[in-house]
Amino acid sequence: MNSIVTEIRKLKKEKHAVILAHCYQNEEIDEVADYVGDSLYLSQMAAKTDAEIIVFAGVYFMAQTAKILNPKKKVLLPRLESGCLMADMINLKQLREFKAKYPSIPAVCYINSTAEVKTECDICCTSSNALKIVESLNAPKVLFLPDTYLGKWVESKLNGVEVITYPGYCPTHLRIKPEDILNARKNYPEAKILAHPECHMEVTRLADYVGSTTGIMKYAKESNAKQFIIATEKGVADRLKRDYPEKDFILIKDNIICPNMKWHTLNDIYNALAKEQHEINIDSNTAQKALLCIDRMLEVSK
Repeated sequence: MNSIVTEIRKLKKEKHAVILAHCYQNEEIDEVADYVGDSLYLSQMAAKTDAEIIVFAGVYFMAQTAKILNPKKKVLLPRLESGCLMADMINLKQLREFKAKYPSIPAVCYINSTAEVKTECDICCTSSNALKIVESLNAPKVLFLPDTYLGKWVESKLNGVEVITYPGYCPTHLRIKPEDILNARKNYPEAKILAHPECHMEVTRLADYVGSTTGIMKYAKESNAKQFIIATEKGVADRLKRDYPEKDFILIKDNIICPNMKWHTLNDIYNALAKEQHEINIDSNTAQKALLCIDRMLEVSK
């Protein structure tokens, strides 16, 4: 076994630490992770853990969420520069301006947002539960931020609910074009095309299945099909190839890689744990307000 893997496992035990890893991470991280999944699953695991230290192999907003759910625990992000371009597209000032245009309409924030933004939204969501969350509000109109494509996909699944979206987006998923889907359909006519709802709506309309990271992986596992086109981040395709070698998984195109999600290495995780460095801290007032937004989501998602 890789010696650094052994050392990380040893440190985890000594320090009563847990490692959470998002599916978009480099595949090597799975060797030391206690939980691997999408944002909803990792939020749920962060809420349940009794570990004293949480090492989050993901991006900044994910580590913030873990800290909000565990204010007394030490939360470490192995590389602090691992941010989210979508989350950076809206700040508190921009949120207030957006809400001011549509007074008295509930605001749903995608988990891909900062702790500050979560303080002034009614409820949080992930791509796994966005539909359920918007439905739970029982409102004719809903504000959705920052991802316009996830919001409009949700609207397309609901009758009579207007989802007013902020113009944010995921640069990685928007690299996938409708012609990529059409070409894949032509080149692999027997394949099922699985797409993430952060993709452009012209892409999701052409897919056989649209769902979160976990949803895509579950569909691929349970489907009788033998070949799949994966229209989401490369880490998902990598794990599917590893876990289901009897099936054929083809990444829609080579450049569907989130650079911020690929920052972390085993060395970074070792250093974060050994030195207990790169701790995430959030002021208590912000954390308490943001917690209401996240707790509401977790309650609806039970």
